[in-house]
Amino acid sequence: MVDTSRPLSMALLEVSNLTPALMVADLCAKAAGVHILGIESTDGAEQCIKLVGYVGEVVHAAEQGMAMAERMGAKATFTVLPAPLEVTRQLANSKPAFSPLLGCYDYRIPREPHMSSSEALGLLETQGLVAALHATDDMLKSSNVKLVGKEKIGAAYVTIMVRGDVAAVQTAIETGKATVTRLGGKLILADVIARPHPELAALLPAEVKP
Repeated sequence: MVDTSRPLSMALLEVSNLTPALMVADLCAKAAGVHILGIESTDGAEQCIKLVGYVGEVVHAAEQGMAMAERMGAKATFTVLPAPLEVTRQLANSKPAFSPLLGCYDYRIPREPHMSSSEALGLLETQGLVAALHATDDMLKSSNVKLVGKEKIGAAYVTIMVRGDVAAVQTAIETGKATVTRLGGKLILADVIARPHPELAALLPAEVKP
């Protein structure tokens, strides 16, 4: 039960690129009793993960996330707002805005329907669309996975997400990496989250509808 006498704090983690940001957000949710408010784009490669919880917990989660980002070679910074004002909370959690340039919303918040947290999530991020699309086709043909989405964050960065059982997703991601390499594309990061935290899963759609 939440102790209403203790004010909640907010941690803001800015991580370069979407794939490492999703992986960091998953770890943060698993590392401490924090709530993922959402992940907001900066209209560039950097993504801002917003965590809410008691101050010690959000600090712990943010430190764990920073360490993971560094291990992946991603740039990351964080700050903690102890007991932010209500107006600051509202500003940080404003309604998502649609970006015509990217063809998506600038703020990922919990949605319905969303992918099941019992399935593995595969992430393949490239710089350049040609390799990403070719790799997607190869991934879907190579293994029994479903396409969750194609996300753009600017600067030609594209993240492809697939879901399925762990073995199938691992096979798909390895196939996608091989395709990007064969085509001479720029692979930013490719990895698998075997069991995404329910709060991360809620930020992602169930699958792309044909």
